[in-house]
This record gives sequence, structure tokens and C-alpha cells, in this order.
Amino acid sequence: MLELTALQTETGTLIDAINYTWILVVSFMIFFMHAGFAMLEAGQVRSKNVSNQLTKNLLTWSVGVTVFFAIGSGVSSLVGGGGWGAAYLSSGTGWIDWLYGAVFAMTAATIVSGAVAGRAKLRAYVTYTFLLAAVIYPVVIGMTWSVAEGVTGPVEMITGVAFTDFAGGMIVHGMGGIAGLTAAAVLGPRIGRYNDDGSSNVIPGHSMTFAVLGTLMLAFGWYGFNVGTSAIFSDGAFLGDQLGRVAMTTTLSMAAGAMGAAGIAWAKTGKVDTLYVANGLLAGLVGITAIPHTTTVWGAALVGVLAGAQLPIVFEFVEKRLKIDDVCAVFPVHGSAGVLGTLLYPFVAVAGWNGLTPDIGFMIEGLFAQAVGVVLIAGWTVLATGVIWYAFKAVGQARVSREHEQEGLDVSEHGVETYPEFGDEGAAVADGGFVSESNDASSELRSDGGFVSEETPVPAERTTDERSD
Repeated sequence: MLELTALQTETGTLIDAINYTWILVVSFMIFFMHAGFAMLEAGQVRSKNVSNQLTKNLLTWSVGVTVFFAIGSGVSSLVGGGGWGAAYLSSGTGWIDWLYGAVFAMTAATIVSGAVAGRAKLRAYVTYTFLLAAVIYPVVIGMTWSVAEGVTGPVEMITGVAFTDFAGGMIVHGMGGIAGLTAAAVLGPRIGRYNDDGSSNVIPGHSMTFAVLGTLMLAFGWYGFNVGTSAIFSDGAFLGDQLGRVAMTTTLSMAAGAMGAAGIAWAKTGKVDTLYVANGLLAGLVGITAIPHTTTVWGAALVGVLAGAQLPIVFEFVEKRLKIDDVCAVFPVHGSAGVLGTLLYPFVAVAGWNGLTPDIGFMIEGLFAQAVGVVLIAGWTVLATGVIWYAFKAVGQARVSREHEQEGLDVSEHGVETYPEFGDEGAAVADGGFVSESNDASSELRSDGGFVSEETPVPAERTTDERSD
């Protein structure tokens, strides 16, 4: 064997140091995405449920990362054919690898909280987070990212082609969005979301500012998610082309997603809905996350536009046809957008085109492999999530009582009020505001800017902010 020279050894050590420092930095960026999720979700829930949503975000990380350390990592290694692996316990670089995997796991976990907002019991949600971090997500990565060297993964075993998911478009976001939709379906809608005739009512979030701030915080962290997945060096070579492509396609798809959602919203209503634009930007990011390293320039824009455009359509389908109350639109943002981008891989990949000529064989084989991967991940997620939440429901532990839901989860689950000044007069209304006395004999001014008219009184459980669209 040839022995490495001192210079080669030093160079190798330097490359490892740069790569692992890079992994640490992007792991911290991905962790910061929890702040974005907290703001986005808090902005989309009602003022009486803000503390509950923030608490769920804090506990998702705290409980989930501990469980992933103690159980989940071993499960993923076992499913992937590597035995009950605990290599991350043996070295500093192994610990870095574990942290990098953990921040991805916790992103998948926290997505679910937005779908079940406003009515899920905290203990049920935390228990589900425990099981997701211990088993559900580890099985998904055991079938994909954690397949041991020399072992053929299930997708490649079935199709002969490996499943492609660079940074978790399906493995993390698609899985999280599907889990959220399943849990929301089992829980049922919030009080007042649907009328007896099946028509839906809008229950607006309490802060558009928080929602948009959270969106931009998530977009920042997403560069860690996508660009950070690429190492800087591989086998001593600088990965400038891959880094540049991932950064470019991520940015283009993000921008196109916002414009795609805005365009469809405008075409449907004649107005550009701010929340659709924000969520469309995120859908564009989700759409490209599985494939940013292979996608052409035009492909990145196409993926983003389609991911953003499907958002209002899928959200309306879930809301009005399926009658599922997905509070923070986690399925159209993360679920269907993740599936879409994953399936588009062979059609927008550089390898799928020879100039202007498509490689039909590559596209057919690639689509088959991607579709099998999507079905495996979605099927396992729906089954596991459905069983868990139906079990909670069967023993009466899935959902808070009607009285507690109307009172607000901040008070009933945590004994706090996010905005205590709203309740000074003691006449609480459903959106967290209160009715105060007014000198105007014809109406009473509410603290949230609405009015309660004497001629057309609004019942406590249905305010003027909960009106049909």
C-alpha cells in the first residue's frame, strides 16, 4: 500500500475540517427554521391559541430530538440493513452526523403541529411526536437515506433504479405534510369551520405579519436545508458546480412558487391573497428540495410555478371536497408540493435531455422509481399516523373538549393568555377579543376592530371574523 505523505494527510484533515464545519453551520440554520415555523403557525392560528402553538413547537424539538438520539437513529440504521447502529456515539464527527440527521427529523415532526392546531390535546400531540421521532420517520429514512453500504434499498429492489431525494422534498416535507393531513382528518374540523349544509367558514389567523415573517425566516433556513446538503469537497475535489446549481435552483423555484400561487389566486378571485403568496413561496421551496442538484434552470422555474400554482387548488379541494380542516395548509405546502417535485425529477433533470431531445427511457425509469418511493413513504406514513391518532380518539385523548376549544387552548392547556389585555372586561369572544361598552347606542366596538350590532347580534361562538367565504 502507498503511504500518504504528510502534505496529503494535512490536506485531507483540512478538507474534513471544512466539510464538518460546513455541516455544523447548516445544521444551525436548519434548527433556526423552528423559529420560522413558530411564527408562521402562530400567525395562522387565532389569538387564543398562540401560546399553545408556540409550546408545541418548543416541545417538538425538545422531545423529538431526545427520542431521535435515544431510539430513532438506531431504528433507521436497523431498517436500512446496518443493524442497531450507534456509530454516532463513538466520535466527534459521528456526533455531528447525528445532529445533522436530527434537525431534518425535527423538521418533519414540527410540520404536523400546524395541521392539528386549535383542537388537539397537547399530550396527544407530544406522544405522537415521540412516536414519529422514534419509529415513523426513522423507518422512512431507513428505506431511503440510511440504506447501508452494500444493501439494496426497497425502491431499487422493486424498480432497479434508486430513489432520488437530495434534501428531503418527499422524505421530510412530503412525509410531514401527509402525516399532518392524516392527523387532521382523524381529529375532525374546528368548531365553526363547517356549517350543517357542508359549506365552509373562514377562520382567519390572528397575525398576517407573524405569518409572513415566519415565511421569510423559513426561506433563509432553507438554504441550509438544500445547499447545506451538498458537501463542499468530495474526494478532494471542490463541488462548486453542485453548490452553485443547488443555490440557483432553490432560489428560482422559491421565487416562482410565490408567483405561481399569486397568479392562481388572482385568476380565481381577482385578488392576490397575501397568505397564498407566502405559502406559495414555501411550496416552491418544497417542490425543488428533492431535486435541486440535478435540475435545469428552466426546470427549477417550472417546478416552482407548478408547486405554487397547485397550492390554492389543492387547499380548496382539501377544504371543500375532503372537508379536512388543515389549519396551516401543511398538505398543499409540504405534502402535495413534495410529491409533485419528487415525481418531476426525470422530466427536469439535466440527464433527461440531450439538447432539446428528451431521453424517454430515462424519464420512464425515473418516474417509475420516484412513484414507487412516493407510494412507500405515503403508505407507511398514513398507516402509522392513522393508527396512532385513531387510538388516541378511541380512548378520548385526541381532542380537547368543546368548552376548552371555545375558551382557547392557551387557557385550557397552559393556564396563560398570550394577549391578556384582550380579556380585561371578561366578555371574551371566540377570536380572543372582547366586547366593550360604547356610547354609541347602535353598536358596540370590539377590541379587534369589529362591531356587534344590536339589530343583528353575533353569537359568542361565531364572530364577524368567522364568516363564510
